Amino acid sequence: MKRPRPVKGIKEFVHRRPVISEVVRETTSGGVVFRKQQSAVEILLIKDAKDRWTIPKGHVEPGEEPGATAEREIREETGLQDMEVLSWLGKVNFRYRRGHSLVLMTMHIWLVEAQGDTSKLYPEEWLNDIRWVLATEAVDMIAYDDIGKLILVGMKKIREGKY
Repeated sequence: MKRPRPVKGIKEFVHRRPVISEVVRETTSGGVVFRKQQSAVEILLIKDAKDRWTIPKGHVEPGEEPGATAEREIREETGLQDMEVLSWLGKVNFRYRRGHSLVLMTMHIWLVEAQGDTSKLYPEEWLNDIRWVLATEAVDMIAYDDIGKLILVGMKKIREGKY
């Protein structure tokens, strides 16, 4: 059996990723922020710089508790000031490459009830959009399946009043 001949100049199109020289562990925290509108539950979603719908979240600062991080990040990213962090929904672990580093990320997700005037939102400049959506729509819009699953956990807690 004849082997196919190599294509001349193919190396021009091959892109090799850099060798991983370090492993970095990072922790983030965020919230499934909800409000009750008549008989419907709405979730606050943000559209990040890469046009992906997600929840407000960010890095845990040294000495900061993940629940406090969720509250701080929600305030910073959405402008929403009045809220109550109710319960921990779970965590998501994933990894990705950043240059020569392998980043091992742990993201803690909390159920957070928006209070007061929830219509006044002041998103950070880097966000492409922010909106309240029906909880059932939020699950379909969210770019990350693991966060979508935790939204479902949050919806169950809200329905059962166990938060």
